[in-house]
Amino acid sequence: MRHIFYIDPLEKLNLKKDSSLMLALTAQAQGHDCHLVFEKDLNWSNGALAVKASRFQGQMDGFYLKDFSLTQASMLSPQSGDVLHMRLDPPFDGRYLRYLWLLDQWERQGVRVINRPRGIMQFNEKLLAYQQTGSVPSWVGEDFDGFSAFKKTLSAQGVKEIIMKPLDLYSGIGVEKWELSSSELDQRFKTKARELGGPIVVQSFMPEVYRGEIRAIYYGGHHIGSILKKPKTGEFLSNIAQGAAFEKIELTLSVKQKCEAICRELSQSGVDWVAFDILGEIPTEVNITCPGLLVEVSHAHQKNLALDILNLI
Repeated sequence: MRHIFYIDPLEKLNLKKDSSLMLALTAQAQGHDCHLVFEKDLNWSNGALAVKASRFQGQMDGFYLKDFSLTQASMLSPQSGDVLHMRLDPPFDGRYLRYLWLLDQWERQGVRVINRPRGIMQFNEKLLAYQQTGSVPSWVGEDFDGFSAFKKTLSAQGVKEIIMKPLDLYSGIGVEKWELSSSELDQRFKTKARELGGPIVVQSFMPEVYRGEIRAIYYGGHHIGSILKKPKTGEFLSNIAQGAAFEKIELTLSVKQKCEAICRELSQSGVDWVAFDILGEIPTEVNITCPGLLVEVSHAHQKNLALDILNLI
């Protein structure tokens, strides 16, 4: 099987713990014909389709990458039966959408794209979580009157703190925690909506985050592995790149059932690789654009989980 990994430029990646490169090296070690295609090199033609692709080499140090380098580049003609891994990092903006349109054309010519472009276009990673039964109370918009009404609802429920964050960013970028009673909150909402140029997410703050946030990786509805990410003392963002610790964790039956139900819905649109962020028993984000932390979850489980994903593919 030929695997094509469509990725960001290497200089943008943390090579040591990049999920895409780990998967690529593992696939190559299993004897698959593997190539990298970089963001700027993607193209499509209604005639003969060809794209610049690079071969590579590297070594693993346990489950982290010890070294990684490109060896040679040549033109590759995608064909029916190839598997292309869509591994561009968000944000999901106009640039991202344009690449999804091109990959949709590749798929029409017989290339299997993971995750399927139309599926990524169809679902927002945050809204999909918020629409689930029992999800964290959330409001999305930029209308000040609507924001004010939502504040009153939360206050009546005894909520003291809220989170405001972008609808389309990632890795904790733009996330702010505010006291609901702050005299500066209204102005900050107006400013943030203007800065982001559209709707923002407002939701009640979940103190469970201080005990840690779960990252659960699924492929094709199968649970691959999970970790608990613990924020640094006094902080509420459980981002490993910003210093959060992590450890192996097993999911409860209730959480598994919630994740599996979402996976069943996504699979109907060709979205098989999913990474859930979970607080308490509640999925708070459903990552489908470029699910990450495969290296860290593999390290916590002391097992190369990329092999499990490749076997399922």
